[in-house]
Amino acid sequence: MIWWAALLLFQPPQVLDLPDRNPFTSTADIAHGKSLYQGRCAGCHGPEGNGGKGANLAVPSLTRAAEDKSLYRIIRYGIPDTEMPGSLMDSRELWQTAAFVRTLGQLPSSPVTGNAQSGEQLLRLKAGCLQCHALGNEGGRMGPPLSGIGARRSAGHLRNKILQPAADVPDTFRSLAVTTRDGRVIRGIRLNEDSWSIQLRDFNDRFHSFWKDEIVQLTSEKRTTMPSARGRLTDQEINDVVAFLATQRGAQ
Repeated sequence: MIWWAALLLFQPPQVLDLPDRNPFTSTADIAHGKSLYQGRCAGCHGPEGNGGKGANLAVPSLTRAAEDKSLYRIIRYGIPDTEMPGSLMDSRELWQTAAFVRTLGQLPSSPVTGNAQSGEQLLRLKAGCLQCHALGNEGGRMGPPLSGIGARRSAGHLRNKILQPAADVPDTFRSLAVTTRDGRVIRGIRLNEDSWSIQLRDFNDRFHSFWKDEIVQLTSEKRTTMPSARGRLTDQEINDVVAFLATQRGAQ
């Protein structure tokens, strides 16, 4: 019996049994979960969970966390190879945060008043979005892909991004300037970086890879080459583009 107890004690916590349903969903638990969320999560996921640097949580079903225990594990351990970190909150606080996150999907969605068909034409032509963004197999690679964007971002977030693209730039699409020992300066978007090397794509869509010892200066800038649509598109045209993007929900 002693060896069995020791095995249970030292197994990784993520494989311990968790209840299928959240045991802390009272009004008081959700209120405390909201406080925890605002302090630890809102900076990336937005105060209302509609995304930004982090994923859009204000959706009826979370792709990675359809079950309560899956959501608990993500909050506790994070998601490998992403910017989603783990948490040192105690078990009850994790469940309370998860309970509040579930309420975000119950919030009224942002109104979508535009014409999606007109929005598609504007996106492809006048707005020029596919010069940098990919939609399916079309478009560029300098900005985040638009396929499935309607499932990841709310209409309100999309509208704000179109009007104020520099307000919130994802780390994976920040502008980077590399100065090499031989005097070259290359600017582009960081694709990958480790302790010894860095790879980026310049604004002419050319790939570059450098060893760190080749670099004398490396500057990361929180800015974007995406222009604001303000003044280039009318209010109705912006509504139309948002309406089209909101329909891009990918596989459900």
